[in-house]
Amino acid sequence: MKRLFLLALVLTLFTRIGIAQINSPADDPLRVIVFFAHPDDGEKMGGTAAMMAREGIQVKFVCMTNGDAGHQEMGGGALGVRRRAEAMVAKEKLGIAEYVVWDNHDAELLPELHIRKDVIRAIREWNADVVIGHRPNDYHPDHRNAGQLVIDASYLVIVPNVAADTPPVRNNPVFLYLQDRFSKPNPFSYDIVIGTDEGFEAKLAATNAYESQMYEWLPWTSQSLDQVPESPEERFEWLRKRHESRKMSEEARAGLVKWYGEERAANFKYSEAFEIAEYGKRPNEEEIRMIFPMLKKK
Repeated sequence: MKRLFLLALVLTLFTRIGIAQINSPADDPLRVIVFFAHPDDGEKMGGTAAMMAREGIQVKFVCMTNGDAGHQEMGGGALGVRRRAEAMVAKEKLGIAEYVVWDNHDAELLPELHIRKDVIRAIREWNADVVIGHRPNDYHPDHRNAGQLVIDASYLVIVPNVAADTPPVRNNPVFLYLQDRFSKPNPFSYDIVIGTDEGFEAKLAATNAYESQMYEWLPWTSQSLDQVPESPEERFEWLRKRHESRKMSEEARAGLVKWYGEERAANFKYSEAFEIAEYGKRPNEEEIRMIFPMLKKK
């Protein structure tokens, strides 16, 4: 009888450990890997990433192209080198554990088998508890295909005979989507909304690191290059004002109320949201609050 009790206790503890740490050991930091198409795409969750890092969570960014097409005047290897250097500055500003840039060409990313295997290996090598990426519906083909590659890997990460040179993870991680504004064929679902005021300055500093994008390429594509200030100090304040002027959507505000309660939600100026993918582990509320420990704070 005593043995049965002890066995039941061990099984209960094991189950709780499995909840607390999906793949990484229970006494190690949680491990999160984020896949995106281009350097600067990861800043969609820059505030959350910075806050996670401060909580001791191991966050890794994986950029799936080198960004060598995203500029109006330069391109190829020189631009790829520049954008990789910008990404490394952004990494330091966010305080995350790792940031790697793969050497696939910008605007040419396809959901090919060898890249899927690269995704599978990266998830396994990181021993990821949580995987985050684009939704597969987006204006940019690289974004769509990056999202498709991650979702295509979502079950296969536990299959030993796929990418057999890298041992599989024990459990299928939680898969989440980065926030976007697209509504067809289906709108983004604000399943988890994080108040990111505490991570705003780190996100802004990381975004500022992408000079080729924030002050050259993106203003050029929107025909507003003449509005970009000359000095680094003025540019940073210009970028700040642009971020501060963005209004929070009703869906995001409702999500904050759901996760923080009305009183706390009313105090947030900034937020970042995540949709829970239908593939991978379906987290319960306890697990979501474990993944995002800022939700537990009063």
